[in-house]
Amino acid sequence: MDPTNFGLFRLAERRLAWLDRRQTLLAENVANVDTPGYTPRDLAPFAASLAEATGTLRRSSPRQFAGVSSAVQGIEVRPQARAPDGNAVSLDTQLKDIADTATDQQLVTAIYMKYLAMARLTLGHGNG
Repeated sequence: MDPTNFGLFRLAERRLAWLDRRQTLLAENVANVDTPGYTPRDLAPFAASLAEATGTLRRSSPRQFAGVSSAVQGIEVRPQARAPDGNAVSLDTQLKDIADTATDQQLVTAIYMKYLAMARLTLGHGNG
């Protein structure tokens, strides 16, 4: 049995793919910091793409909160202040978002590796 064939691992892989795509868009924004008229882009929040992939969340108890779903998916353009040349890239904002995304990548990777080690141990595949 493949220990990575569980929902948790597929979710982590999906999150890592989203983070990779986001880093690419943020790098493009930084690369265009001096391009007149350029509007920075970002991805819709991961929760929105996850809701789209999983469909409507269902409550198994009336005490649970209802799931939040968003139809927004893909690349977003967010309104921002523009420089006199029409460029809307805020280097500070982009670098903060890049750092946050890198931190999220490290966290998801660490969690993935810990759960993979636990799954392998549970299934008798050792630590390797």
